[in-house]
Amino acid sequence: MKLFKYIILMLMAAFLVTSCNEGIDPISKVDPGVDETAPQITVKSPKAGLEVKSEEEIDTLIIQFVVTDDIEIGSITVSLDQTEIASYNEFLDYRRYVGEIIYDQLKVGDHVLTFKASDLEGKNTSFDVHFSKTSAYMAYVPKYNGEIFYMPFDGDYREFNSGSKATVVGTPEFAGESLLGDDAYKGATDSYLSYPASSLTGNEFSAAMWIKPNAMPDRAGILTVGPEDTANPGAENIRTSGFRFFREGSATEQRYKLNVGTGDAETWNDGGVIDPSKNEWVHLAFTISDTKCTIYINGIMQMESDLANPISWADCNDLSIMSGAPHFSGWSHLSDLSYLDELRLFNKVLTMDEIQSMIADESGIVVVNETKFDGEIFYLPFDGDLSDKDGDKVVTMLGTASFAGEGYLGGNAYRGATDAYLEVSSDGLLNKEMSATFWYKPNAVPERAGILTSGPEDTDNPGAENLRTSGFRFFREGSATEQRFKLNVGTGDAETWNDGGVIDPSLNEWVHLAFTISTTKCVIYINGELALEADMAAEMSAAGCSTLSIMSGAPHFTGWDHLSDLSDMDELRFYNKVLSKEEIQAVMNAK
Repeated sequence: MKLFKYIILMLMAAFLVTSCNEGIDPISKVDPGVDETAPQITVKSPKAGLEVKSEEEIDTLIIQFVVTDDIEIGSITVSLDQTEIASYNEFLDYRRYVGEIIYDQLKVGDHVLTFKASDLEGKNTSFDVHFSKTSAYMAYVPKYNGEIFYMPFDGDYREFNSGSKATVVGTPEFAGESLLGDDAYKGATDSYLSYPASSLTGNEFSAAMWIKPNAMPDRAGILTVGPEDTANPGAENIRTSGFRFFREGSATEQRYKLNVGTGDAETWNDGGVIDPSKNEWVHLAFTISDTKCTIYINGIMQMESDLANPISWADCNDLSIMSGAPHFSGWSHLSDLSYLDELRLFNKVLTMDEIQSMIADESGIVVVNETKFDGEIFYLPFDGDLSDKDGDKVVTMLGTASFAGEGYLGGNAYRGATDAYLEVSSDGLLNKEMSATFWYKPNAVPERAGILTSGPEDTDNPGAENLRTSGFRFFREGSATEQRFKLNVGTGDAETWNDGGVIDPSLNEWVHLAFTISTTKCVIYINGELALEADMAAEMSAAGCSTLSIMSGAPHFTGWDHLSDLSDMDELRFYNKVLSKEEIQAVMNAK
């Protein structure tokens, strides 16, 4: 009977082996090849020449390194000042090892960190990193007016005004490069820095930083402060206090946004966009005052939003750096894998001049914005291209217009052509308070044309569209010796007309044109003087308006033949405020 049982068990084992191997290719030995090179050592942290500044006599050093070999790593040792502090001889990935050491006995003085690696053939590599630790923490003197927080990320996560270190969550790294100084922060999945928000209590606040963006993931938190959402643990998103500075978009367009909690409400600012595929350092800044919040990219204001009340700091205990976690995770604005450098916070509202001076001081880059004016958000100088000098708006030419040989300020200007015009997204350009200014040399043929138009599609009248209940239409009509410039504004259920004023196109002179739209009035100016003012029954509606047409009424204001304008245009600017007469004259007189 026992013999029979053993036979049955053997047959079952054979069956199981056969079943397990069914459909699986047999394992065959692969020749690893010839071991040709010694191991390669890459040290991510500390960076050569690093000076660790600390108030402690004994400090902690974060050591990060990578060892690779063409065949197989044999052993790795790490020594500090000829004393071994770590060794490795077993590796899951035998061709690549990523190491991190938290060394908490770093003393004052000059140091040499030595990495040695050997492969199985006995080929060796050695790599030294020289750095130092100062004898005592040197009290940092704030560099800029109002600065209350400065983190340069030069080998550690210390805030220099207080001398204290941020709490590290997860496993962030150092970039091995920087905009300024020795190193920069490099984000990692499920990782960020946390710092007490106790100093963030005033109604005025600003932040400035350098970012080299990584568009993966396609959205992330950058600087976030908010209250705990006890009702939604793991998906927190209370926005009635604190602020959230974050990004979202694609591999070629990331939009940087700001949300501010004001107690019972919140304010949104959709900021501006950058192209992360350029792999360039970008300066980002935002300011919060009693009444407004503003975002700047590379020293240029992108958007300004009104605050109904000052920012609330209720129940805001911690600042998260490079993540929306833990209190802004409801929309997956989690860890940012980008590089971050030179993070500064202020207890005041920075001006654009102060931000541009900071950029020049930290990078040597002088921001050239062709005399930017308060509230300006879009600028086309037409100097041989169609680039927006105030941001990254893409301007597309439809048809075959060209550039005039000489613009008002020299360089070039846009010259219209039949069935040709420019098109740009109207996102951010149509505001309840807005203005536009430009120089214009008229061509009275044809006798009527659209100049700046943005409106909804008229699906009932394709090819002859003329819906005027939203957006605006700035256009001209008249004769060879008298052209009248008019403005129509849609207010939802109605419209407002402004019949403006006239010029003589036969003079062949440059003319400065401007118009403003507020919640109560729309105004047209010619050569810096008020031509006509009209009352608005309600504020302008932007419903259904997705694009702005430049130098034509097409595609959505064609019903009265206000088509392409063959005139010249130069120095086109849009603003997110109502310009005064004096401001318009300042723009007109700028050289």
